[in-house]
Amino acid sequence: MNVPASAIAPELQRYAALDQRLLAAVRGIHILSTVAWPASLEGRMIEAYSQGRFALPEVTYTRPDLAAARAELAAIEAAAGGSDPHDIDPLGEYLRRTAESWRIAAEMLESAGTAGVTAPSIALYGKPGDLIPGSQRSNLDAAHYFVELSDELGADLLADDSNVDMPAIELRDELAKTLDVFFGAGVIRVEVDAELTAKAAAGATRIRLRGDTCFSEYDRHQLLAHEAFVHSLTALNGRQQPLLASLARTSPRVTATQEGLAVFAELMSGAIDIARLKRISLRILAIDMALNGADFVEVYRYFSSCGQSAADSFHSAQRVFRGVPLSGGAAFAKDNVYLSGLLTVHTFFRWAFKQQRMDLLRHLFAGKLTLHDVIALQPHFASGAILPPRWLPPWMQHVHGLAGKLAFSVFINGIHMNRVQGDELVSSV
Repeated sequence: MNVPASAIAPELQRYAALDQRLLAAVRGIHILSTVAWPASLEGRMIEAYSQGRFALPEVTYTRPDLAAARAELAAIEAAAGGSDPHDIDPLGEYLRRTAESWRIAAEMLESAGTAGVTAPSIALYGKPGDLIPGSQRSNLDAAHYFVELSDELGADLLADDSNVDMPAIELRDELAKTLDVFFGAGVIRVEVDAELTAKAAAGATRIRLRGDTCFSEYDRHQLLAHEAFVHSLTALNGRQQPLLASLARTSPRVTATQEGLAVFAELMSGAIDIARLKRISLRILAIDMALNGADFVEVYRYFSSCGQSAADSFHSAQRVFRGVPLSGGAAFAKDNVYLSGLLTVHTFFRWAFKQQRMDLLRHLFAGKLTLHDVIALQPHFASGAILPPRWLPPWMQHVHGLAGKLAFSVFINGIHMNRVQGDELVSSV
């Protein structure tokens, strides 16, 4: 949304100008495409692995020269911080943190193909052993819990594939119809991409589907909840912002909140099950394995031993080793954020409901924000400098239904299970 500088309050124009500099500086920084693997390589390797012929894939990367971008981002960090770091406006802090995260991402991409990717990726996305905010349990503990619970319940990772009979082109047409009704005709286009590694990827105005796969009805619900009604929706709302145009773009520092919110949306929409949580958790365990020395083949075999198909096992292992050597001791840590992000977003929703701050929950969809941003930027939401979201996901539009789920969650969180004997449940509140 292009707004003339004269329409922005004079005291805020400095931040708007820095925001424009930020967007210009990061235009050439493309994280996932830089570390992506060719689809043709994946096809050959999956065929070989499915026949028991194991060898480390040979992957090469083109390292971008981002020195100029890094220098400009460092300058923006310094300018956004102001002369007194203890008296910084929340807008300045937002810009400083965002510029810093892009600078770290640039350093990471300049190390593509080496173990040097690991440290900056951990700085951006965390590592499996990190504690979950507000808990004494780690992300690794949570991953073990959901995998063990899934196994106890007999969840089969291949069960979802039993009705995978919807070609990508058919799903494309179905999603396009739904999105045209929700956002308006042509606002978001859906495309089939033969080179896409993930099953789907979403931007503000485009959702891509992997061309060499089929989808289930469950996939359709999940893609709507996760990709369309969070990733695309928050990007579109960010484009409506008159002051901070960067709210339309996913900076590295917002990844945990954005992915956590997207998985939380699956939960609220009934588009997630225990097998999905197991898949997410297995990726965290695999990152931990890779960091501790497991190579690509060992991680592939781990996914396979947990019930994934040859193709799914390969794609899961590939996500762990994007941009890093395949011989072990290094990892691309992005998949670490899905579970910790979900748990943190879930806690934030419960807290906001308990504080009767539904406005905070709505503001979370106003653009690509972190949970910290939503609270820190409240004065600028109140003044109108940052606009409320134009679109909200369907489950957020039904306030009473959301309130019911959160009320139950807040209450049940205070119940401590002591023992279960037969049909008798003894508990304390």
